[in-house]
Amino acid sequence: MLRIAQVLKSNGAEGEVLIGFQNFGPEDIDVEEPVFICFDGLPVPFFFRSFTRKGVSRAFAKLTGVNNLKDAEELVGKAIFLDREEESGEDLVGWTVVDGQGRRIGVITGVEYIPGNTCIHVETEGGQAMLPFHEDLVLSADNESGTLVMSVPEGLV
Repeated sequence: MLRIAQVLKSNGAEGEVLIGFQNFGPEDIDVEEPVFICFDGLPVPFFFRSFTRKGVSRAFAKLTGVNNLKDAEELVGKAIFLDREEESGEDLVGWTVVDGQGRRIGVITGVEYIPGNTCIHVETEGGQAMLPFHEDLVLSADNESGTLVMSVPEGLV
């Protein structure tokens, strides 16, 4: 299970809740996919009946089975999960990053999960750089050699 958010507070008398996202953005939510909240150590599935973004890391939501203020109050403080494996940037640590012309940029030292903008930390000859890790910038990846070829926007390194 991948922890994506937490119920921050109830909102209104009809069971709506305010959700705060962590290392995951509201824009990444598929409202057709169930989310899970644990009760007594067991994950219970919920579906979104409504979902309205509020800023970059919060959303108002109405979940199935949560019909009143009392139900919503029971969820406050609880973590929300997706049925996915947690993403691990540790797999990329130690990989070499090169640009599209084959020039070495540096070695990945860490991954930072910023909602909607995952970044990689790269140790370069001139110090540290933080690069956006986005599918549009990744040209190729070679698991055998641990090499990541990226189109790096000018001025980031």
